[in-house]
Amino acid sequence: MPNIHSTISFGLVNIPIIMNPLIKNNDTSFNQLHDKCLKRIKYIKYCEHCKKKVLEDNIIKGYEYEKDNYLTFKKEELNKLKPENEKEIEIVSFVNISEIDPVYFEKSYMLETEKGGKAYNLFLEALKKTKKVALAKTVIGSKFYYCILRFTNYGIIMTTLFFEEEVNLEDANKVAKVNSKELDLAIRLIEEGSGKFEPEKYRDEYQDNIRQAIEDKLNGKTIKKSKKKQKEQVSDLLEALEKSLKK
Repeated sequence: MPNIHSTISFGLVNIPIIMNPLIKNNDTSFNQLHDKCLKRIKYIKYCEHCKKKVLEDNIIKGYEYEKDNYLTFKKEELNKLKPENEKEIEIVSFVNISEIDPVYFEKSYMLETEKGGKAYNLFLEALKKTKKVALAKTVIGSKFYYCILRFTNYGIIMTTLFFEEEVNLEDANKVAKVNSKELDLAIRLIEEGSGKFEPEKYRDEYQDNIRQAIEDKLNGKTIKKSKKKQKEQVSDLLEALEKSLKK
């Protein structure tokens, strides 16, 4: 969904923006083929009851309220249920980002200025000065979201949020007691392994292996399985910490 035109509603100020997904899919694309003839597999929408293919225009949505009984909804009916001003990003509050657990973060979009940019730049600067993020609501495609808008050196980034009922936080994870020696060793291990986050250093090893395998196959080479390092198994927690520090 590139180049989505929208508007940030900031009080009585409307800020035209262009929304683009921030993350691109890095996975190598494969097609499904029939192993006998190596031709592409097609997906056909088929009605088992009528024994025939079904066109897109003849498909409606149904909610199964009991076994094999459905309430049906047409597209026009579902459109009536969308919130008002669905094309806007309506700000409802300003909060500290530290109050939002990252488990609620879903997908991020870059919001770029569309016209002139004065209102956009003013809003961006205000977010920077206050060190707040804007909590907003909007509709993307057919889905309603709450989201946050935050200042970055690249511009305003919008991140959609999962709803509370979508996040499965278990209450059963009780905090176990640890002794002071184990804790001291764990802290030392963290300190000795600390560094700066440098995303350019972290490669998708699996995708790199796939691309190399494609290159090898094109050159008539066979794929070799990568050798895994054997890790020493230590069952005692204190011993495992001490040996980790020695390494």
